[in-house]
Amino acid sequence: MSVMPVRGILLDIEGTTTPIAFVYDVLFPFARRRAVEYVKDADLTELKREHEQDVVAGTNPPPWSAGPVQYIHWLMDKDRKSTALKNIQGKIWLEGYESGELRGEVFPDVAPALERWRQSHIDVRIFSSGSVLAQRLLFSTTTAGDLTKYIKGYFDTTTGPKGDPSSYRTIADAFHIPAGDILFISDVSRELDAARSAGMQTLLCVRPGNHPQPANTHDTITSFDNVVV
Repeated sequence: MSVMPVRGILLDIEGTTTPIAFVYDVLFPFARRRAVEYVKDADLTELKREHEQDVVAGTNPPPWSAGPVQYIHWLMDKDRKSTALKNIQGKIWLEGYESGELRGEVFPDVAPALERWRQSHIDVRIFSSGSVLAQRLLFSTTTAGDLTKYIKGYFDTTTGPKGDPSSYRTIADAFHIPAGDILFISDVSRELDAARSAGMQTLLCVRPGNHPQPANTHDTITSFDNVVV
């Protein structure tokens, strides 16, 4: 696989650097179990605001009187890319990483690729629906070591939706290089479509366990070893 020369690489996490199973079978259940304890002393202002918006929108969330945990679980069941939820999950995972109960997981080809790209002076950054805190925690505690030394920046839902081209324009501005010099790698075609609309180069990452994507929309890779820059 070859692409045009790039000066920056933007990476998705789930299904790209990290197995989907780690997210859905390890991280999400951990947050779900610990939510009851977390909400006892947490500031839930942002979560309550989102709940009020859901009520107005008619999405039928559980009543707030049933307790915030019920709403958290409802958001998780819908796989909602909620900023309030992602912030709560990140703080719960922080406790898990600090205690050693959690450890970040990446595919075996990720760390060597990050090293190669650093040697080539490529600016590598992350864009994930998970909070910036959660992203940093994952990459700082992987079985391959602390990978944050390779990553110059992190973006989450506060930057904008991953399916919106304007999010990628904002990210390109943060790179301080033209969008056309940035390669975005993700396992979701819709996100790649948005990045391409913003002028970025794209690669669809096909990993074990990933959800099928529309055919022939983006060049594909099965490993970062396939990325030649």
